[in-house]
Amino acid sequence: MAVRALVVDDSGFFRRRIVEILDADPGIEVVGTAANGQEAIDEAAKLRPDVIVMDIEMPVMDGITAVRRIMARQPTPILMFSSLTFEGAKATLDALDAGAADFLPKRFEDISRDQQEARQVLCRRVRTLGMRRARPAPAVPGTAATATARPATTAPATGAVPARVDRSPVRMRDFRAVLIGTSTGGPVALQKVLTALPANFPLPLLLVQHMPASFTPAFAQRLDSLCAIRVKEAADGDVLQPGLALLAPGGMQMVVESRGGQQRVRIVESEAGQHYRPCVDVTFKSAAPVFGGQVLAIIMTGMGADGREGVRALKQLGAKVWAQDEESCVVYGMPAAVAEAGLADRVLPLSQIGPLMANGV
Repeated sequence: MAVRALVVDDSGFFRRRIVEILDADPGIEVVGTAANGQEAIDEAAKLRPDVIVMDIEMPVMDGITAVRRIMARQPTPILMFSSLTFEGAKATLDALDAGAADFLPKRFEDISRDQQEARQVLCRRVRTLGMRRARPAPAVPGTAATATARPATTAPATGAVPARVDRSPVRMRDFRAVLIGTSTGGPVALQKVLTALPANFPLPLLLVQHMPASFTPAFAQRLDSLCAIRVKEAADGDVLQPGLALLAPGGMQMVVESRGGQQRVRIVESEAGQHYRPCVDVTFKSAAPVFGGQVLAIIMTGMGADGREGVRALKQLGAKVWAQDEESCVVYGMPAAVAEAGLADRVLPLSQIGPLMANGV
């Protein structure tokens, strides 16, 4: 059955372009269009699409307001189109906080220099987000109501191998660092986890979120303003410190090294064949010889399998591994890859990850 999509943009030319691309995919059916946020609300109520593709800046009602109202009335996976600027990043993060599931650059050239590949990325993202009708996720204590009405799991795993659940007490003093990898749905998931941590959290944290270079500075600033711990976009040579979360900069790779008795990060260019920039596997693998098994590795919501091999390298040295559960993921791809490989010690709902870390201090 084809995924039913609603396309929302105030530009008639851009609407037609998106409709043409999506309609060419046999797995997608465009069931309607809208020219502004208010029309989007009305069409969503009438057509009940599986996924909505929406611009942020529109007349009459902007995309952020429309997302908030749609998610309050009938939660639906929403893919936002965004400009790759600092201001565009802040607006996109507002849309994600309001309940949008994911975003893509509005300029196709920013997705890929290959127009056909850019079209494939858009269609794949729409199919993945729309594979299951959205439904409200359980409320998470201490978070805004607009951020709790999340789309349910998409792309459910089939034939998953149940993870072995380790129920021993969680003690942060057993670790030297916390590593977290995320992708689709990650900005909101990271916010929920990190805002649960106390200012005296005793470990350094390394965060790898698939995100464009223009977005990571704004995202780090937002997290730092919301969290008791410190959060910053990682810079080359930054020293790992307790209670400091370093966010891998978009478009680059973050690796860990030990120099002069200190653990630091290096920010390096991607090598040939490294599809994700930043890449969870790259950071996690680099941490293995530095920390050995004294790591808590966490893989949360995201498309694909990035992080599985990095987790495997850490797990072989004795690291503990947590994976977010299917029900609380926006996309159950990266955590599923870890769980199905038998690498997860615990499979946890998003609402428990931050509190477990905080209670283990």
